[in-house]
Amino acid sequence: MSDISEIRLARAYLLTVAEPPAPAVSALIAKCGPIDAAHRVRNGEVPDAVAKETAARSRREITEKDLAHAKEAGTRLIIPEDDEWPRWPLLSLRVADGRGVRGMTGPIALWGRGPARLDEILDRSVTVVGSRAATGYGEHIAAEWAYALARSGVTVLSGAAYGIDGAAHRGALAAGGPSAAVLGCGLGAGYPAGHHTLLRRIAESGVVLSEYPDTTPPARHRFLVRNRLLAALSAGSVVVEADLRSGARNTAGTAAALGKAVMAVPGPITSRTSSGCHEMLRSGTARLVTTADDVLEDVGRLGIDLAVPAAKPSRDTDRLSGDALRVYDALPPRAGRSVDWIAAEAGVPTTKARAVLCALELDGLSQRCDAGWRRGTGRGRRDTG
Repeated sequence: MSDISEIRLARAYLLTVAEPPAPAVSALIAKCGPIDAAHRVRNGEVPDAVAKETAARSRREITEKDLAHAKEAGTRLIIPEDDEWPRWPLLSLRVADGRGVRGMTGPIALWGRGPARLDEILDRSVTVVGSRAATGYGEHIAAEWAYALARSGVTVLSGAAYGIDGAAHRGALAAGGPSAAVLGCGLGAGYPAGHHTLLRRIAESGVVLSEYPDTTPPARHRFLVRNRLLAALSAGSVVVEADLRSGARNTAGTAAALGKAVMAVPGPITSRTSSGCHEMLRSGTARLVTTADDVLEDVGRLGIDLAVPAAKPSRDTDRLSGDALRVYDALPPRAGRSVDWIAAEAGVPTTKARAVLCALELDGLSQRCDAGWRRGTGRGRRDTG
């Protein structure tokens, strides 16, 4: 059996020479193993599809010294052969790839920065994504819900972008919980520049992940490729704000294709930043969520994380029904009326109306006055005898 360090080095090389998701290279690894696959790529002894994915970078090399330097900088390469590899979450990618869903190939390996083990931090997690040009409403919801989810022991996963992503990460960190980020560039690319401190804080207790070598710059296609990991690595994705065309909607669509829970937060119908959420809700591709408990119920564990039903406002008249409710509805709010008038208005016999009015009086729902009876305030005396 090959030494784990040799396997890690082979996967590091393959991750360097092949732009993710690299389905042909992944298929070659599945067929002959990472060490043999790396040997074949170096020597050009590969099928045309693999050659096409690796031709531009096949002469690049990575050594044990490179991995050692990365480790000194706080970065490690996490591979499928490691105990912490998130096998269960990433199984959804393998299933979708097997069904022929394009672009769903799993990662060859993942660069990680932070102390958290992937199998533990992603065991109970939810992805929170949304618009970079978020409104104050959206950022408030993202931060508040992330705080509540983190307090419930749920890891908040996002992409570390400006707007909703950043608010979600900050909310989770404020609760003292770990957070996880997946980047569409190398861990050392310094992107986004304004979130340098935020990424450092995430890496102190959680983990920052990337498929790309250290200094790989950000690019639009890399964010789209990254989105499949945001969708796959958690139990479900919640979109707080999104335009009709956006990366957040792309993540949600990928989550749906992977069989994951997809949730959307409603916003003002006049807000463009919520138009994508509203379209997902209208088309039935996302469930409406209005509280963090709703999210927890959708992604949580059966029988444990059920949301508590929202308390309905109670009124003194809630227990009324039949003749009692009809008599109460017939009572004028100010001017008093006779029992005969009230009975006729309610459509009940006068004797019944008189008895009901006396019963309502005990609860303060009816009140005697000089002109007869009128509606009470509901705060009358109660007979406890």
